Amino acid sequence: MPPRHQHIVGIHYALGPKIGEGSFGVIFEGENLLNKDAREPVAIKFEPRNSDTPQLRDEFRAYRILNDCRGIPHAYYYGQEGMHNVLVIDLLGPSLEDLFEWCGRKFSVKTTCLLARQMIQRVRTIHEHDLIYRDIKPDNFLVSEFQLNHSSSTSTSSSSSSSSSSRAQRYVTQSAEGDPNLIYMVDFGMAKQYRDPRTKQHIPYRERKSLSGTARYMSINTHFGREQSRRDDLESLGHVFFYFLRGSLPWQGLKAPNNKLKYEKIGLTKQKLDPNDLLMNGAIPEQFATYLKHVRSLKFEEEPDYDYLIGLIDDVLTQWHLEDDNHYDWMDLNHGEGWNITVNKRANLHGYGNATPRNNNNNHNNNNNNNNNNNNTHQETSQHNDTTKLNRISQTSRSKNNHNSNRRAETPTTSRPIRHTNYDSMGTHYHNGNQSNRLENHRDNYYHEQQQRECSPDDSMSIDNRDGNILTRLITGLCCCCCR
Repeated sequence: MPPRHQHIVGIHYALGPKIGEGSFGVIFEGENLLNKDAREPVAIKFEPRNSDTPQLRDEFRAYRILNDCRGIPHAYYYGQEGMHNVLVIDLLGPSLEDLFEWCGRKFSVKTTCLLARQMIQRVRTIHEHDLIYRDIKPDNFLVSEFQLNHSSSTSTSSSSSSSSSSRAQRYVTQSAEGDPNLIYMVDFGMAKQYRDPRTKQHIPYRERKSLSGTARYMSINTHFGREQSRRDDLESLGHVFFYFLRGSLPWQGLKAPNNKLKYEKIGLTKQKLDPNDLLMNGAIPEQFATYLKHVRSLKFEEEPDYDYLIGLIDDVLTQWHLEDDNHYDWMDLNHGEGWNITVNKRANLHGYGNATPRNNNNNHNNNNNNNNNNNNTHQETSQHNDTTKLNRISQTSRSKNNHNSNRRAETPTTSRPIRHTNYDSMGTHYHNGNQSNRLENHRDNYYHEQQQRECSPDDSMSIDNRDGNILTRLITGLCCCCCR
């Protein structure tokens, strides 16, 4: 049994330490208490129920559609706890952005090729299930295990390091295939259906759309307000590949008086540069330029030739005499031991794809091994405070609900979890076209002035201009993702 003070979510998920927070809410480590022997690790995401841009219900429905797909985490529970929406999914390892940082902000050609094949396959899987992702970036791709790579990594002279290693060893998520380097895609809060899952009718081409995605990686068409389709996900992937190979992109760090002008400037720079100009005088294989040219030439409704794109990557491995042995750059870290959370900084699991807040100090000291004792104390205190805060919020919510019976007809007031069966998969109500189209038009024309003012100038931050309040009012019987 868990300690009496331990917070339980969805009947049998025990809340652990906080591992991140952002504009969306908070994310915790947790355990599935039903499996007492294995102590299954999970990630538990919280967002306020009154959020202007709710994401977790959308994410849950996307995970339901992609259930059992290779490289997609499982979603175990979605419900409400007090004043929060809660989503429970697999706990995974660090993101490709984390690994990129740990490897000196550059991947080798071989590692980029091995990653590119997996990433194209993940996007292909999503497209085959009638979804487009719309926010491709390294932060949203995670490796499949969260542990020290070798038992030898756990040996350390200090007791605090030993404690940290033992804690890390408990939280392990292995892929069903047993591949610790299987790449997962996470954070489907901005996904959208691009076609009817039954008739396969494609959404219409439109212009004057608000920006959705991450400016550094988004397609040229997205910059100019054109409706996104499959081609745009693949173009964003191409930008990520060059980011890995070059260490940075030519449109990073551009200055402008405000974000709107900055995003326009980034788009114009992408449009002006020929993909061959990104090859760094032959240091990068020309197939990556061919990839980018090809996906940019696709028509709005055209089905991409994924096999051709993967073939380009295979050609690089062959022509550059690179061994296809599933060995990645991060496996050489720490004298061949691989990535290690007691040596490397804490994995960036902030929202499983959401940007790390600038003022988040919870994991700041993990970079310094000499401060491990202080760090462990800080994390334990933080964990207790976070759990206490959630308990207090839930108790306050229940108290208010008892005195607000007039609101019960329109707002759920109980902290009892909502069952999965209350939520159909996204395709179920796709036929409700008139209401869907009204919601689509309203949301796409809505402009988040407050969000625009508060948006970070960092071009690696996601831009999500959505009307969450309209979504909340019209959510019943509608497909969340297809209405964007």
